[in-house]
Amino acid sequence: MTELRKRFTQDLQLRNFSERTVEAYVRAVRQLAEHFNKTPDTITEEELKEYFIHNRNVRKWSRSASTISICGIKFFFIHTLGKEWTTFKLVRPPKEKALPEILSMKEVKRIFSCIKMDYHRICLKIIYSLGLRLQEGTHLQVSDIDSDRMFVHVHKGKGAKDRLVPLPNATLKFLRKFWKTHRNPNFLFPAPGRGKGAKLMSTNNKPVPKSSIQIAFQEACQRAKINKKVSVHHLRHSYAVHLLEAGVDFRYVQEFLGHEDPKTTLIYTKLINISLADPIAAINKVMDNIK
Repeated sequence: MTELRKRFTQDLQLRNFSERTVEAYVRAVRQLAEHFNKTPDTITEEELKEYFIHNRNVRKWSRSASTISICGIKFFFIHTLGKEWTTFKLVRPPKEKALPEILSMKEVKRIFSCIKMDYHRICLKIIYSLGLRLQEGTHLQVSDIDSDRMFVHVHKGKGAKDRLVPLPNATLKFLRKFWKTHRNPNFLFPAPGRGKGAKLMSTNNKPVPKSSIQIAFQEACQRAKINKKVSVHHLRHSYAVHLLEAGVDFRYVQEFLGHEDPKTTLIYTKLINISLADPIAAINKVMDNIK
């Protein structure tokens, strides 16, 4: 590791960014350096402008990719190098207009039924039934489960924030049944290892790799003939919409998802099934008064 990269990494850690964010920001600066084939501290403001325009017009990066790149590079130049260039006041990630794909309850069940390995299936069920992000699910620990109060303590979610998520009875039952197959004292989903299965899972001090869960999900989607472009994260989107459709108050859904800004949760209200009887009946009842 170069001295400059070490300094940048330390600056990020001092801001309490998650390990995943640190990796993403370091990667963003490395990609910038590779583009110009020079060390990032020698890149000029004009070259930086050229890079951002290239990513937008030629590479046509998505909003998420652009946001990570811009935020990582801005942090590096402003905080590590002390260069507060005018460009950073102008550059903005593109606005996201597309609504996320939502899986219906039937589609979620079909996907789960097409997953071959038990630990993949149970992990994905946990992610859906608790509305978790992928890493939050794979890193769940035994101590996070509060079966007395029926809550799960999610540690260091996005923005290094903790939150409590309600634990459904059915989720607790199949989670307990699965844990008995390995009885790992720390992780609910320890890495299975190669060829040793539950025997190694019982002592493994690493969580199941995120990539294996992603692959299992995509393969199950193919077998279930799901034509929507979805990833594991879409289980979280679907969780939010399904709760809202079931009548769970918006403020609770926001809290369960760990959204600080209610506008982030508000997008799900646009995805609620408009054929639901209750809201339509309520609207008709209100409008009956104007006859």
